[in-house]
Amino acid sequence: MNYIQKCLLLFLISILVTGCSNSKRKLLASNQSQVELRNIQTRAFDTTNKNKTLRTVIATLQDLGFVVDRADEVLGTVSGTKLDGYRLRITVSVRPRGDTQLLIRANAQYNLSTFEEPIIYQDFFTSLSKAMFLSAH
Repeated sequence: MNYIQKCLLLFLISILVTGCSNSKRKLLASNQSQVELRNIQTRAFDTTNKNKTLRTVIATLQDLGFVVDRADEVLGTVSGTKLDGYRLRITVSVRPRGDTQLLIRANAQYNLSTFEEPIIYQDFFTSLSKAMFLSAH
């Protein structure tokens, strides 16, 4: 192996080591933001009636201007699209949490990337909380 080949090999190894350490830092940083995002996207409700909750989710999405594309009671998911000058897609999942609660998670996407602004999730959960209260009383 001549001098140029050794230098090239050393250069490639240093790029690989640097690339791996940078991707590890990015991965750790993204995990933190994923935890924060999941906290924004998720709420627990004190009910065990999954069917009624799914119906309330559908009504809430429609009230917010979404067109419901798909709803599956067995999976506990509802998907909707909002076409108000842009394409915003939301998927809401409902699953049991313990014996007395349901966990509801909303995941919004704008042009195939996760919508990370908290306002849309806050609006959805505020409207859903009001609807859940009204349907319970």
